[in-house]
Amino acid sequence: MLYKPSGSGKPASDAFDVSAWAARGAIVGEALGRGTTWILQDISRRLVLRHYRRGGFIARFCADRYLWQGEAATRPFQELRLLQHLHAAGLPVPEPVAARYVRDGLTYRGDLLTVFLEGTESFAQRLQDRRVQAADWQAIGRCLRRFHDAGACHADLNAHNLLFDPAGQVFVIDFDRGRLRAPGLWRDSNLVRLRRSIEKIGDKAGLAFDEAAWRQLLQAYRG
Repeated sequence: MLYKPSGSGKPASDAFDVSAWAARGAIVGEALGRGTTWILQDISRRLVLRHYRRGGFIARFCADRYLWQGEAATRPFQELRLLQHLHAAGLPVPEPVAARYVRDGLTYRGDLLTVFLEGTESFAQRLQDRRVQAADWQAIGRCLRRFHDAGACHADLNAHNLLFDPAGQVFVIDFDRGRLRAPGLWRDSNLVRLRRSIEKIGDKAGLAFDEAAWRQLLQAYRG
């Protein structure tokens, strides 16, 4: 286990055990994506527990196991350390709590605990509900520029990983496989990936891609 020192001390040994949380009646929500992410009620705050799961073709044969290449290379430890760096720099990410891996020979499984972002909803949901305003596009552009200026490369930047709080602030979540990089073309690749995600959501909802809105995002990003 790797954890961020805090007033609450080291997390309990069953902090990553979903059945233990369920036995206490402390599972208050969940979100379905590649796997299930659980929202948990701790003593004084809500937490998010995410179990690392594979995507794509390989997931059919190996749902949640990864090749062991040393502790420092485990995905939960890498993500926790990146989140610690970004959170300390004042960037809008979930506050990291703890990460763990469970090794089994040449493979391991992993989990991550972060603080729940109260009152947030995804950009994807706003798109589907047709509730996106000009200010939202601009807020995303400014937010992503902050991350890129800090060298933070998100491996899967999409509309589901951008959250809005009630005040309109944008948060970025799910930094699995993310890393810090020197300035380069990866920034443009991040934006292209986000655009593809928005187009895909629009296709499913029967919405044409809004080129004018995208230009607003880019203008805010460049400004």
